[in-house]
Amino acid sequence: MTIRSKAPLRLGLAGGGTDIASYYREYGGSVLNASIDMYAYCTIEPGTADGYVEFYAADMDTRERYAAGTPLPVDTKLKLHCGVYNRILRDFPAYAPRPPASQNGAFAFTMTTYSDAPPGSGLGSSSTLVVAIIKAYVEYLNLPLGEYEIAALAYSIEREDLGLAGGKQDQYAATFGGFNFMEFYADEKVIVNPLRLKRWIRNELESSLVLYYTGVSRESANIIKAQIKSTQSHDVKRLDSMHKIKASSLLMKETLLKGDFAGFSACLNEAWQAKKSAADAISSPFIDLLYDFAIANGAESAKISGAGGGGFMMIYCNPVNRVRLVNALKEKGGVIFNTSFTEIGTQAWTIY
Repeated sequence: MTIRSKAPLRLGLAGGGTDIASYYREYGGSVLNASIDMYAYCTIEPGTADGYVEFYAADMDTRERYAAGTPLPVDTKLKLHCGVYNRILRDFPAYAPRPPASQNGAFAFTMTTYSDAPPGSGLGSSSTLVVAIIKAYVEYLNLPLGEYEIAALAYSIEREDLGLAGGKQDQYAATFGGFNFMEFYADEKVIVNPLRLKRWIRNELESSLVLYYTGVSRESANIIKAQIKSTQSHDVKRLDSMHKIKASSLLMKETLLKGDFAGFSACLNEAWQAKKSAADAISSPFIDLLYDFAIANGAESAKISGAGGGGFMMIYCNPVNRVRLVNALKEKGGVIFNTSFTEIGTQAWTIY
């Protein structure tokens, strides 16, 4: 028996940063995002580790092996894998079998993971991997977890158990999939509102977006910590930028539902300008030059996906200018990713 799962990565269209606890607990947050056909993957092969649990991150070429059925250390390269394993043991003891003295029937397996996006991409790759791992456990152990429960558990593992700084949108985007307008409340309630976009609007948006990997991986935690500090200190300028970012998510939702692409492009630019003012490390001279270069070669608007600092730049252009823009970006270096939107969130299946 083999269990496989996958979860989609996401593009943060607007509102990113207002899903950070220090902001939404005081002001409420809202985010617009969309899942894309790039994924984090997980495979579980039960019993193959002979009384041990073995994690292999294929894209990192990193392998770790531990005795099964006991809490694992989390100060490792594969802290996400260990963190999820520990919570499954703790929260679902009736489902995760403990090993007897002989080690036969232990909660032992080999887990292999990898992602279509590099670390620090700004596409929510870490949280998406956590969701894929949890979904594999749901399939493997028949855990009683629905979509909201999977997303909430992923958030709790990352932010509370592992102490990793970040927001809340990635876990829900990977779990639910599709275009979603998400609302985050002070009492920790999350509402995921799916957008029912007309087919021609989806097609036009796919034709108009260019996803460009800058080649610069960034540490999102430091940027997020700067945003948290700004919110907690009630810095007027920074807070005003955050409020504008939040407002842009609602405005962009309306432009998409109406198929107003001129309005979408203007909103994207305004959201990027506001985001740059929210923390110093979100942009850089390199990113600013890249933005100007894209605009000079056919783009109409652009923003860095995720916390900022590097990773992927999401660029909007008139489709008739797409080839010119792509060719210019290729000469600049970096990598162009051809992608499309997906409506389906995390999935798992068993092979016998």
